Amino acid sequence: MTLSHRDETACRAVSDVLSRVGDKWTVLVVELLSDGPMRFSELRRLIGNISQKMLTTTLRGLERDGLVTRTVYPTIPPRVDYELTELGRGLREPVKALGDWARQNIGHINEARRKFDDEA
Repeated sequence: MTLSHRDETACRAVSDVLSRVGDKWTVLVVELLSDGPMRFSELRRLIGNISQKMLTTTLRGLERDGLVTRTVYPTIPPRVDYELTELGRGLREPVKALGDWARQNIGHINEARRKFDDEA
């Protein structure tokens, strides 16, 4: 089977978008921001095991892709809020479905991994 140029372009587009929205930190950030704007420190506390650098990188990538806005308030210290854009809000449903599926199936996945590792 030969892919047409159109198919190759579509595959690259899907791959490019999934590389952003498919990583574990993006899914968690989008899930959390689905409830409304949040401060950086609040996001980091709720996610738990993410470094400051990784959260910063994730938020900048989401901002660059037009999924999140960053608002700086001129207070001392400065207050920074992150919020989903209209485009980002379009991700809420698929990300929620993915998160729900992961939570419902983690036991099955862990069991499959254990079996696979035991046989290897």
